[in-house]
Amino acid sequence: MLELPISSELRQILTAIQAAGGRALFVGGFVRDFMLGEPSKDIDLEVYGLTVAQLIAALEPFGWVEQVGVSFGVIKLSTAKTVYDFALPRRENKQGQGYRGFIIEADPGMSPKEAASRRDYTINAMAISPEGELLDFFGGQADLKNKCLRHVSERFAEDPLRVLRGFQLAARFDFTMDSETVQLCASLKQEYVHLSKERIWTEWQKWASKSTKPSTGLEVLAQTGWLELYPELAALRGVLQDKVWHPEGDVWEHSKYVVDEAQILSQRENLNEATRVTLMFAALCHDLGKATTTIKKAGRWVSPGHAEAGLALTESFLERIHAPHYLIQAVKPLVAEHMSHINSLSPRAVRRLALRLEPSIIQMLAFVIEADASGRPPLPKGLPVGAKRMLELANDLALSQESPKPILLGRHLLELARDGQLPPEFLHGGRHFSELLSKVFQTQLDGDVNSLDAAKKMAVEIVESG
Repeated sequence: MLELPISSELRQILTAIQAAGGRALFVGGFVRDFMLGEPSKDIDLEVYGLTVAQLIAALEPFGWVEQVGVSFGVIKLSTAKTVYDFALPRRENKQGQGYRGFIIEADPGMSPKEAASRRDYTINAMAISPEGELLDFFGGQADLKNKCLRHVSERFAEDPLRVLRGFQLAARFDFTMDSETVQLCASLKQEYVHLSKERIWTEWQKWASKSTKPSTGLEVLAQTGWLELYPELAALRGVLQDKVWHPEGDVWEHSKYVVDEAQILSQRENLNEATRVTLMFAALCHDLGKATTTIKKAGRWVSPGHAEAGLALTESFLERIHAPHYLIQAVKPLVAEHMSHINSLSPRAVRRLALRLEPSIIQMLAFVIEADASGRPPLPKGLPVGAKRMLELANDLALSQESPKPILLGRHLLELARDGQLPPEFLHGGRHFSELLSKVFQTQLDGDVNSLDAAKKMAVEIVESG
């Protein structure tokens, strides 16, 4: 028998369900994570022998009960301590295309084995009773041990999203996909068009935020043929690189190493989820431009202008996976500037670089550069010398975590106009107003202005000089 970490509150809830004539089992990701020895934030339980109304009645004394789906039999219980997810076993009959093409009905009389047969992968089809009995009808425990993703039954094909779920699960746990499952996933590629935008992005977001070996997930896409659905990534395969700088192989191989290094770096730096997701997608997209710029010159493979060429490809890929706009805007400048460190940088150049990176920052660019440089085995890992200098200058200028902000603001021009130091037309704003602010800001970026008094003086001088 297994010993589950069941709180006293949950024990009381389980007792109430049993008293009402029901039987609760821990299922899904909670069981998988428990068997892997990993903590799970979500507690998922499946309840047999009760109707939805009976289950709600048993749960109501413990907190706020919310029915998520009337026919789905999914119920959330929010107590003062946590949130529990309860579900009744359900029958799903495919009647049309896409995830909306199901008729779903709760079935309290279904057996645990039949309920498990509708799940996606064997590692997600196990259940554990409150007493600690493992119910493993499809070999999930063995597949966990062998680090294998294997579909439970042919019903897997009813929801093509399960392919993308396998992609991110493989990346999260560094699992390989069973060959028969690979073939089944490949047969579902034409169903991709029926997936909702939100569901596609959810799986990619999990890949970016939860991976332990992100390259393993990318390999699942390649093996199943689903990589072809993302032509910006598929185009990287077979794009050759100079072996002096990239002994690891083509651009696709390099990109896989880089995302793995980005994951390691995100753990090392203890990045929050939003920052990690930005880094992971910047690492994945950083060399997309090589697919269109790589040529052989003087006997060597080169990719002139690939950073800039990657901008449009990055945007199209991220839009294709339905990434949010703010993420696209943060990733694009990191791709465009990931080669900036190869040139000698002055304080002036670092100020302007920090501005071009908005809404991202130089510290994030340094992370991308380090992941890029480290993704070239067997070459040494770490931040290149030029990038170290870039980061040192940025730290000295207090610009590693933010972009330059104008010292001189509109209210300062109004003050100068009221004092008679600027012509009366500056009391009313207008084009000349914004143009003057821009000119002073440019001198600030050049390092010629570093205080408010100096900025005001510069504004007066610019106007007086015509």
